[in-house]
Amino acid sequence: MLIGSIGTGGTGPVSSEALLVLTTCANAQEAADLATVLVDQRLAACVSAVAGVVSTYRWQSRVQHDEEVLVVIKTTQARYEAIEKFIQKQTSNELPEILAVPVHSGSSEYLKWLTASVSSEE
Repeated sequence: MLIGSIGTGGTGPVSSEALLVLTTCANAQEAADLATVLVDQRLAACVSAVAGVVSTYRWQSRVQHDEEVLVVIKTTQARYEAIEKFIQKQTSNELPEILAVPVHSGSSEYLKWLTASVSSEE
């Protein structure tokens, strides 16, 4: 599936299937463990963890406020299904947040690196 098309400085468009996958973890260690496995298994090119995020949401008929770690996973559409399954299996959350946001545009060189980083070849 073609998510976006990125110009490459006159050499023609480079198709990008880049995704940002957002999830939350209960703590920094859970986020670090998730990041390490995703990058090690070539499911993500890079994972950024943002500590100190306070999430407010309704759960079991009550408004909840929890401090969490926001995890931003840089990957491709081809790796999404495996990432979703892994998060669902590993998370401590009863209903994990898993949102995939297509990357509309970005640095051509970064997107090439991202794609190469999750490629099974190297």
